[in-house]
Amino acid sequence: MADTLVSGRRFRVLTLVDDFTRECLGLVVDTSLTGLRVARELDRIAELRGYPCMIVSDNGTELTSNAILAWQQQRGVEWHYTAPGKPMQNGFVESFNGRLRDECLNEHLFADLKDARAIIEEWRTDSTPTDRTRAKGSRQPSSQHAPSRGKTGTDSPYKRGQVGEQVKECEYG
Repeated sequence: MADTLVSGRRFRVLTLVDDFTRECLGLVVDTSLTGLRVARELDRIAELRGYPCMIVSDNGTELTSNAILAWQQQRGVEWHYTAPGKPMQNGFVESFNGRLRDECLNEHLFADLKDARAIIEEWRTDSTPTDRTRAKGSRQPSSQHAPSRGKTGTDSPYKRGQVGEQVKECEYG
């Protein structure tokens, strides 16, 4: 998704959401997002969470680049692209992007990229399902399912492995 700084300069936001826990793992804000940048962000998240079995995305140029194709092949991560014009094939992310637009992007004027990153990150940390379920007294999705430092639980969709290491196929019981 994209928005504009007060200077008129456009910036983009890459949304990284875990469909399993419904947690926003990252919102990457920059003037342009290349496949290499996306791969770096995915590796950064994998350091904390492990690699997913599958990533679902649209057909944006940064997500169909050779860098991403090489990344997913080297790490053994399956990649599924939604059909063009079919955003509901990734409905939770589309809903999340709508909330991001309504609750954050439309409510703020961003002086510069630093300002945009700070405001958007604050919104991300305040609006995760983890915080909402904590307020209701429920167990946090991340404490139930999220692996730490590349390890996985038996019911987690993540693979065992370290960053940069190719991992085995996911198995579902």
